[in-house]
Amino acid sequence: MITVEKKSIAELNLCYAIGLLKSGADRSFVVATEKEGECQRFDLDGNFLETVWTEPGGVMTMIQVPNGNGAFLATHKFYSPNNSADARLVLATPVDSEGEPVKDLTEDHSWKVTELCELPFVHRFDILTRNGKSYIIACTLKSDHEFKEDWNHPGKINVCELPDDLSQYDLNQGKPLEFEVIKDGLTRNHGYTRHVYQGVETSLIAADDGIFRVTPPENQADDWKVEQLLDMASSDVRACDIDGDGKLEYMVFAPFHGKNLYVFKEEEDGWREIYHHAEELPFLHALWGGELGGLPTFIVGNRQGERDLYAMNWNADQEDFVLTRLDHDCGPTNVDVYRYQDNDYIIATNREISEVALYKVVQA
Repeated sequence: MITVEKKSIAELNLCYAIGLLKSGADRSFVVATEKEGECQRFDLDGNFLETVWTEPGGVMTMIQVPNGNGAFLATHKFYSPNNSADARLVLATPVDSEGEPVKDLTEDHSWKVTELCELPFVHRFDILTRNGKSYIIACTLKSDHEFKEDWNHPGKINVCELPDDLSQYDLNQGKPLEFEVIKDGLTRNHGYTRHVYQGVETSLIAADDGIFRVTPPENQADDWKVEQLLDMASSDVRACDIDGDGKLEYMVFAPFHGKNLYVFKEEEDGWREIYHHAEELPFLHALWGGELGGLPTFIVGNRQGERDLYAMNWNADQEDFVLTRLDHDCGPTNVDVYRYQDNDYIIATNREISEVALYKVVQA
């Protein structure tokens, strides 16, 4: 059973997105808000370091630029599914007093935020690398919006090759970053995770139309590959060999912002359901999968009802899953995990109480 020590490190109104940063030897993380508000940076002990921006907020995702000085990409102006037509992709770069990029985040710096492109309704995005080439993959929750709760215009999967120099792109200078669509027709295109599958960085994407694996091209002559893995309306997905048998398990929340928690096992002929949580967990949202405290673990959080944070492990003696409550009445939206000074830590944006929390794993 996993137990943790909690530290509340910040009060940030409707905090949502989390991003891990590495700049030279320096490691830190950033947290930003869903509504109008700040992006703040913290060291790995949870100490506040600086404010990256004060507005506009509307941040769903933050991803570091590979091999950079701490520069990262982020979404801006996605305030809700009903208020995200003006969403865009931005680049945050640490710069010196002359506006030039610094070597790393240990140097004196401020932050320059550049709008790279308009990308209406962009919710999740990532950077994937295969055979020396990196790509931005950006998923839009929907494609248009005519009235509140309008889901008549399905979302898309957009891609572009990551430029060697992002500084040449600036929406306000008439030089936007341009994407191409590789898949459309995805209603409530919400869930996303990066997953290394058979040695290749891929994306797992969850929508009303099911769960899909997206694989970057092996070379310039190839196309992107989009495979449907599950034909079930889904909200989020993560993969982990939680029982240690060499086969992947996939945790799935269903349907959109749903209350049903499933685990599927990957078999040769497809996915097989092996677990469905008996009780409903309203508004499931926070999800992570990997090794925590030396144990394969899924971290789960929901935003309504009891609003709890859980760890799920496999009990080999009982041959069953064990769900351990780590925190109560916190309402997490997202979680991430890092290892620091021989300990594992969970960062959580507990949106429903506007709390950024850090949990140190003390026993597993």
